[in-house]
Amino acid sequence: MVSLSSNLLLIAFILYLIATLFFGGAIKSKKGEIEKKGTNKWGKIAVFITIIGFISQLSFFVIRWIASGHAPVSNLFEFTTFFGMALVGAFLIIYFIYRTPLLGLFTMPVAVLVIAYASMFPRDITPLIPSLKSYWLYIHVTTAAIGEAILAVSFAAGLIYLVKTIDQSKASKRTFWLEIVMFCLITTLGFIFVSSAFSLAGYHETFNWVDKGKNAATVEYTMPAIAGPHQWELTTKGKFEPVFETPAMVNAKKLNTVIWSVGAGLLLYSLFRLILRKRVAASLRPFVKNINLDLVDEISYRSVLIGFPVFTLGALIFAMIWAQVAWTRFWGWDPKEVWALITWLFYAAFLHLRLSKGWHGEKSAWLAVIGFAIIMFNLVAVNLVIAGLHSYAGS
Repeated sequence: MVSLSSNLLLIAFILYLIATLFFGGAIKSKKGEIEKKGTNKWGKIAVFITIIGFISQLSFFVIRWIASGHAPVSNLFEFTTFFGMALVGAFLIIYFIYRTPLLGLFTMPVAVLVIAYASMFPRDITPLIPSLKSYWLYIHVTTAAIGEAILAVSFAAGLIYLVKTIDQSKASKRTFWLEIVMFCLITTLGFIFVSSAFSLAGYHETFNWVDKGKNAATVEYTMPAIAGPHQWELTTKGKFEPVFETPAMVNAKKLNTVIWSVGAGLLLYSLFRLILRKRVAASLRPFVKNINLDLVDEISYRSVLIGFPVFTLGALIFAMIWAQVAWTRFWGWDPKEVWALITWLFYAAFLHLRLSKGWHGEKSAWLAVIGFAIIMFNLVAVNLVIAGLHSYAGS
């Protein structure tokens, strides 16, 4: 059953890639065809393929649940694949409201990156630790992921708005920060490539180290160690020695993964710039030249309006109930809890600025992009680098 579920996830991944290509074909139309209610044949094919892919990924989720005996959201692989599935589901719902295929061209690559990112983590089914054996875990995690997925659609719409409105012909702060967004997306590709390369090479090295409780521990690296664990001792002969040592409170192995990913991202970004001979964001402008900016702005706002209360329920209210059940306290200032609160406060400010201060258009688009950056920081950096009660999620 585990093998079947993995094959279904792979099928979904491939179908999402194919759908992205068809969404690209769908926008190669006249302006009137893009802005009217409805979709051309390429867009209809893209949506159909996306739906089949979503059904395949949903089947993966159900089969893995049956095989493991619990909801598959208990580690980083499972949570991230669920997040990717929820993102596709949120896109489909919003698509059928607004009927704009361009949203798929920007949303589906993000979903593909999220699923590819998830596949780099161990996918073995393991027994749950005691604190995870609660139905409130499933309710909390799934609701939070769905809320984040809906908010991620606002990012895709905001990115479309910025690519369309920002003048890429001259250097400015706006073009710089938009290109930083592109670099971050490419860095995710870098993580996928570098993880796959070292995995195929079978690289590993082992360290003895001292954790923050001053206990002796052992850690195995699957990439050459740039960031070494606290008070490390290399036990695998002939392997790469760390460049620097990290504090005990930092997960050195995962920080090392981030460093390699950023390095690979820099290399990939440089390659893209060399091939394109222009900014990455500038190369996307032909795809958005015929869009209706007011429609895209509305999609971004509506996504936050729907996603924010769902996120509030999952990441705060249900999370506090589960924390009380698991650790006998509602709040403990764990890094994951703190960043969930920061995310909530940011989107609360987003809605306040939108409704009270009239932050529409480009300002609203930038807020949508920054909000998604906070979500991804919570998913990547907090899980991979900062140690806390939620560190099990990185396993």
